[in-house]
Amino acid sequence: MPGVGKLLKQAQKMQKKMEALQEELAEKEIEVTSGGGAIKIVISAQNEFRKLELDPEFLEEDAEFVQETLLSAIQEASQKAKAEYEEKMGSLSDGMSLPGLM
Repeated sequence: MPGVGKLLKQAQKMQKKMEALQEELAEKEIEVTSGGGAIKIVISAQNEFRKLELDPEFLEEDAEFVQETLLSAIQEASQKAKAEYEEKMGSLSDGMSLPGLM
């Protein structure tokens, strides 16, 4: 098959790009604030939570309100990290043509 060598080179090139992208995603930090700044979350683009800061006055609020606001902030941070990850990983295959896959 004449295209196998070319396909292997494309796969190796893609693997190197993926490794570099994984490093970039591990280093990229996304910051989310919620509750008027009472909650600050820092998460990597690989969905690794790095930091959580809570305003002490916020903790004096009703427990249910604190829980709901904190949960909402965590979900938002996770969604943003996932979106960043998917966007970057999706760009990895741009321009790659793998015959027979599509």
